[in-house]
Amino acid sequence: MKRYIVQTFGCQMNVHDSRRIEEVLHGDGYVATDDATLADLIVVNTCSVREKAEHKLMSLLGTLRPLKDQRRGVVLAVAGCVAQQEGERLLTKAPFVDLVLGPDNIPELPSLLREAEGGAPPRARTVFDMDEPQFLHAKPREGLREVTSFVTVMKGCDERCTYCIVPYTRGSERYRSGDTIVEEIARLVEGGVREITLLGQTVNSWYEDGVAPTSRRVASRSQFADLLRRVATEVPDLARLRYTSPHPRHLTDDLIAAHAELSVLPAHVHLPVQSGSNEQLRRMARRYTREEYIERAHVLMRARPGLTLSTDIIVGFPGETEADFEDTLDLVRQVGFVAAFGFKYSPRPYTPALNLPDDVPEEVKSERLTRLFELVAEQQTAHLAALVGTRQHVLVEGPSRGDTGRFSGRTDRHEIAHFDAPAGHDPTGHVVEIEVTEAYKHSLLGRAVGEVPRGPLATSVKRGRLALPVLA
Repeated sequence: MKRYIVQTFGCQMNVHDSRRIEEVLHGDGYVATDDATLADLIVVNTCSVREKAEHKLMSLLGTLRPLKDQRRGVVLAVAGCVAQQEGERLLTKAPFVDLVLGPDNIPELPSLLREAEGGAPPRARTVFDMDEPQFLHAKPREGLREVTSFVTVMKGCDERCTYCIVPYTRGSERYRSGDTIVEEIARLVEGGVREITLLGQTVNSWYEDGVAPTSRRVASRSQFADLLRRVATEVPDLARLRYTSPHPRHLTDDLIAAHAELSVLPAHVHLPVQSGSNEQLRRMARRYTREEYIERAHVLMRARPGLTLSTDIIVGFPGETEADFEDTLDLVRQVGFVAAFGFKYSPRPYTPALNLPDDVPEEVKSERLTRLFELVAEQQTAHLAALVGTRQHVLVEGPSRGDTGRFSGRTDRHEIAHFDAPAGHDPTGHVVEIEVTEAYKHSLLGRAVGEVPRGPLATSVKRGRLALPVLA
């Protein structure tokens, strides 16, 4: 029996890819382990959006090398976006790596492993499936009824933002058919999944026909809202349907109407803005203005009362002045984001922004990022405090970490909420109504209203991180 362990860096798409890697390995007779010293195969699934992720990879590979040296036959594979970006170069940087695997080549993993185990030299396999796109289907896990799952609806990106390496590491946009998406969701829900998150680099640019017409870059041509309505109609037992990450250009009137009409869509959207400065948005090639973003965000929030927004923001992009950054803070206030992922700009290979001078000092980037986080924290604190005394519906994801009898999950608006359950009760997978009694820094505490379900509808799955021993 061969054992494997997967370490994942990066976004939800990488988490989804790691799950597909696991499924491919299970189909080939491998079993999972949490102990790297017992693994016959170690897979590091990587992200290349931020420079720090590459540094983490090289650091981790350095830690893994003694383990590989001391255990003959251990196969070390690097997958994901850094694998796609670096290809053969990664084998030169880390010659003890056996396999470099791009995201589109996951189905080939078993045959590549057999080659490596048979003594084949290290190999990089990073070929896009542009002619015949393949999408690995998520499947219910045998013996598990998980609360949440990811389903990919498209991959690649045609936006070509000047700072972003994704078009290089994931290729041009390719779309799945609506039939296969709905079938996959229905199968997962039959297996116990309660919440689905639709994934795509620009998820709301989705088209039904698999290959969009040349006019696909016109935002109004997106058919994503039709897909949401179809899922809501054809999979009525699904509790919640989320999606990430949308592009503001494709926040169409039809998509906004879907949020007003479909109760399965939670009252929260993550809508990346990147900057509040028109000059910076132009330099980033985002193809919308701050005024357009603010107006569409407000229309969406009016259509679905109570809806909240979170976002992504880059600070210190080339040429960003203090006035530009103040415009960003002003946009954050006007929209009222309750959460934000903030990043300091770092140059990425193969991106047009490499031709711009990285002229914002590192200390200025750090100072601006701190100010951004402080503002968002103020808004999040005020938002959570305003929920004390209200009733919220929580999709329970499992026991709270370290608390016997306490469970946690997400509200309709994606807030983390904790509550106590009676002894012997496990409401995992159920939607439980709570009354909020206290607001923490990043979450809520409440008491259950009415009867708490005794038995789980799904399984709480905790994904550990690769832990390595100190080797002499």
